[in-house]
Amino acid sequence: MRLDPTLHRKVGRFGNVDVDACYNCGNCTATCNLSDEDHSFPRRMMHYLQIGNREKLVGSLDPWLCHNCGDCSVQCPREANPSEIVGAVRAEAVKSFAFPSFMGRMVASPKWLPVLFLIPLAIFVFFALGLRGIAKVVPVPEFSNVFPELPLEIFFFTLSALVILSFAVGVAKFIRSAGNSVKKSNLFKGLVPAVKEILQHKRFTKCEEERYRFWGHLLTLSGFLTLFIVSSLEGIGTWFHVVTLPLPFWNSHEIFASILKISANVGGLVLLAGLVILLVNRFRDPEKRANSSYFDWLLPWLLVAIVLTGFLSQGTRLAGLGHIMFGVYFVHLTLIFMLFAYMPFSKFAHVVYRTVAMSLARKSKA
Repeated sequence: MRLDPTLHRKVGRFGNVDVDACYNCGNCTATCNLSDEDHSFPRRMMHYLQIGNREKLVGSLDPWLCHNCGDCSVQCPREANPSEIVGAVRAEAVKSFAFPSFMGRMVASPKWLPVLFLIPLAIFVFFALGLRGIAKVVPVPEFSNVFPELPLEIFFFTLSALVILSFAVGVAKFIRSAGNSVKKSNLFKGLVPAVKEILQHKRFTKCEEERYRFWGHLLTLSGFLTLFIVSSLEGIGTWFHVVTLPLPFWNSHEIFASILKISANVGGLVLLAGLVILLVNRFRDPEKRANSSYFDWLLPWLLVAIVLTGFLSQGTRLAGLGHIMFGVYFVHLTLIFMLFAYMPFSKFAHVVYRTVAMSLARKSKA
């Protein structure tokens, strides 16, 4: 067994946590509504972390089965804050499974944020200036005047394929690290029940201390999925000339396009409402705010910026504000790139790894 005596310090970078405060009394496990005979978290994770057993820690399903409700931290007699420590363990696991690995280190560190922002900035400067000759010219201001639709669609579909590949490699590393503790062949059999449970947010309803997280996470996930589906259908629709941009709010001759437009606006509002609930409650709790790391803040603020610039892009286009709308849309595209390109390395990766872990855990107990 190889131990890493610096592991607790590495994990500690993802939050204001004190691993050494825990004396493994087991009170957290007794408090947790989700803990059982197979998954006695968070006590087991605290032990692995204290002795520096990285292999057992990041290869365990336990960090992903925890939904960070905070009940264990409230009942901890040593104020070790096991709930936040488990969150920090998940962040360390995301960095460990990252492919390529250097991206995991970059996204986890605030010092690389300017570089991560400049990459898409340069890409869309090229779109605006380098591809100006093939942009569609119309008498009224449209985004396609500066950012041609077809190259954008090709670019984002290619980017999506690379993100899927990165997630696939990361998940393969995760499953391999789990070793013989799970039946890997049962992953797909447990996938549908796990996805159903995640969509319904059943585990969040068991939280006693932070009930607000149910609505915050449910609205955020619902809004994001709505926007993701609408954007995918819009991209496919324009590719096959089923819909034309810009989408109308209502047109009896373009009902499908109108439904997409309305759904996108509703999805944006739902997503923003969920994010506001999560952020407001985190700001209102001094301890939560102090324990939150850069890794925790990056995703929600990025989503807020995307929603706001999306609505602002739409508003400035409808108002015909010319250069202002192109500038806002330029920022919007840059932020969207950051969201999708860095998904496998940010907190968004929790959705994927938690789904896989819940699938394996469900079948491993069968």
